[in-house]
Parts: sequence; structure tokens; C-alpha cells
Amino acid sequence: MAVMMQAFYWDCPIKEQKEGEWWNFLAEKAPELGKAGINAVWLPPICKGAEARSPGYDPYDYFDLGDYDQKGGVKTLYGNRAELENLIKVLRENNIGAYADMVINHNSGADEEEVNPIDGQKRWTKFNPKSGRFPRDWNCFHPSRYERVMIEGENFAGFPHLCHRNPRVYTAMFEYARMVIEELGFDGFRFDFAKGYGAWMIGLLAKYRYERDGKEFTPFVVGEYWSGPDDIGNWLDEVRAVTDNQIAAFDFPLRYKLKDVCDTLKYDLRNLTSDGSVVAERPFNAVTFVENHDMGGNEIVNDKNLAYSFILMNEGYPCIFWYDYYNLGLNRPGTPNGIDALIDAHHRYVGGEACILHADPDLYILQRGGFEGKTGCIYVLNNLGDKWSGTAVKTQWHNRKFKPVAWDGHDVAHPDERTTDGEGNAEFPAPPRGYCVYAPVFE
Repeated sequence: MAVMMQAFYWDCPIKEQKEGEWWNFLAEKAPELGKAGINAVWLPPICKGAEARSPGYDPYDYFDLGDYDQKGGVKTLYGNRAELENLIKVLRENNIGAYADMVINHNSGADEEEVNPIDGQKRWTKFNPKSGRFPRDWNCFHPSRYERVMIEGENFAGFPHLCHRNPRVYTAMFEYARMVIEELGFDGFRFDFAKGYGAWMIGLLAKYRYERDGKEFTPFVVGEYWSGPDDIGNWLDEVRAVTDNQIAAFDFPLRYKLKDVCDTLKYDLRNLTSDGSVVAERPFNAVTFVENHDMGGNEIVNDKNLAYSFILMNEGYPCIFWYDYYNLGLNRPGTPNGIDALIDAHHRYVGGEACILHADPDLYILQRGGFEGKTGCIYVLNNLGDKWSGTAVKTQWHNRKFKPVAWDGHDVAHPDERTTDGEGNAEFPAPPRGYCVYAPVFE
């Protein structure tokens, strides 16, 4: 099972004094990330936005990757095309894939206002990008001759909303997607604000038969559909109806449960066993995460590694947030108490069926049964703030010794090894407000 990293946070090049150099900076970090066990990175939007210093979620010129002098500069906030291509090359050399952030609904930075004859309203919808590709006018946006009423999605902060049913728009989005996969060498797409347009558009871009290095290539696809589990499930069904390829969604419902685990006093851990998350209903469609660039004002404040332990020991495709890993120092390399140790345990032991062995308000114990060389493990989450806690559970392993491989909490003393009896029973504890991962020992 792979591990993804969101390799940026909001305005990161500005805050870290690396404007126009983020692609180069990430290339320097690639060997370190590969060694830590990161399998893929989600990169920020690659094209020129309404301003050269924009984070990229307001596309102006989809085909200017930092090489045209427009919107206040040549480079994007992150760099130029040559630096991006080098980054992807270096990532591949370190066995790391790359996912592109696709912002294909709202645009900004138009060059002129014009009157939309459908409703008589004046809007900034005249775009004349210097790349010469995908110039557009009012008919490329809602309302247009192709779709007068915006029946799909939501408006977004006043930005003009692209009308994908216009063949010019449709074609441009295909050209952009093909450039991303076939020319630049990305391995997948993360679709931004998927509420804002029809699921059919993602389905078509996902199922297109891309070619790379003379071979057919199927990209990984995940959508940001920020809603509850039922809405996300319905969206996944809508996308699946128009493509045979596997589509994933970010698990926002689980993320809010994990925030409660970390920040709500005496949160009942039995809530983690219930439905109400993507991973609980559709584990093969879930990208699980703890934090992202949009969570400003709603960040997890306390004991965040509790949440990381949960997503890295459970089912789903876990995504690590750059700011947590580096800026908050939660990676803690060379210790058993941070994200690095959890990633290592994930790769070595986490596989096979996830089976909840025990759950009460303060204690949660999960067994991963093992699969294809991964031996399986026991994961314990303790919500009590003042003492170690554990209980006896019946595992699938009989007369087997277990060693602690990753742990953290308000007491980081080394946990003891455990041994199951002839029926597979043993007690597995975790530190106060902490977790512990136990791996079976096969000598």
C-alpha cells in the first residue's frame, strides 16, 4: 500500500523564501522523501494564475507553466516548465510518482470585460493568454449558448465558471490533461473543487487512453468533493457510471472525526467504528488525510500524530501534509515516535483485512491480517490522558511474540514486547493520549 504526500501548503514558496524555486526545492528533497517511504507527491497547480505570485487556484493561462512574461512575472510561484520537468524526472529516479492539481472549473485574471448576451450582464470573461492556447470569451463560461443555466455544481467566489459543454472548452481541457500526463510525465490527477462541474467531465478525462513512452497509461484520479459521506458516495457512483477506471475521493468525513479524536476532550472512540466515512464504506476509493492547504482556521491543534497513526494503520490511501511533516516536525526521523516510523510500519506490516478487535470510549484496537509479504500488525489507540491503557484481545496469531515498532503519546517510554497464548490472546497497551503499533516476530 502506497503513501502520498501533499508537497505544499498555502503560499509555501513565499513563506519559505523560495518564490519561483519550489520545483527546485522539491527536487532537492526527493531523495529524502523517497528514503522515508513516500510513493507519490501531490503538486500544486502548475499553470499561470491571475497573478504570477498566485498559488494557482485561479487559472489564467493553462499552457503557461512559467515561461511567458504575463500577470506580473515570467515564472509561476513555483517555477517554470523546465524546472517542473526536472522535478518529475528526479522524483521518478527516487521511485516517487507525481499527481497534478487540476483546476478546470473557475478562471480568473481576464484581460477585458464583456457583455454576455444571454443575460445582459457584464463580466470579466475575455482571455488572451500569451501562450496563444485556449483564448476564450463569454461563450466559454456560464451562461453560454451551450448551457444557459448552470445545472451542474456551484458558483465559486465570483470567478467565471467554465462551460465544459462548449467543444472549445472540452477540447482545451483534454489538451491540458494530455500535456500533464503525456508530455510532463505526471502519474495522476487531483481534481480541485469537484462540486463545481459535472462528474462526467472527470470520468471522460480519467478514461481517455493516454500514451507515454509508447505504452498506454492509466492515471490515478482523486477528486476533492468536500461534503458528507452520502454526497461523496453519490459523486463516486456518478463518475464510475462514465468510466471503468478506479476513482478515489478525499475522505473529509473521516478527517473531521480525526479532528474530534485529537481536539475534543473525552471523544468516544467507538465513533471510529461506525459508518460515516468514505474508507468505512468504500476503502478502495478513499484517500485519507489529516490536514490540507484549505483547513486554515480548522486545523487539528492537539496530538496530531494520533490522527496520522490512524490513517497509516487503516485502510485507504493515506496522504501526509507537508506542513505537518516538515514545519511542525512531526516526521521525527530516527525515532519510533513520529510519522516516519508510522510510514515504515505501514510499508512493512500494514496489509490484508482490517478487523476491529476492541472499541470502547477510550480504547480502540485494530488488527491488520497481513498480505503479500506484509506480516500484519496490532494497532492500539488510547484516548485516556493520564495513564497507559490496554486490554486482552483475541488475535489471529497463536503463541506469537510481538514487538512495538511505532508509538507516541504523553509518555514515550518503550512499550514491552507481548506474546499471545495458544488461542491468540494477549493484552496490548498504548501510552496515554497515544498509540502503539505491534508487529509479529517471525524468527
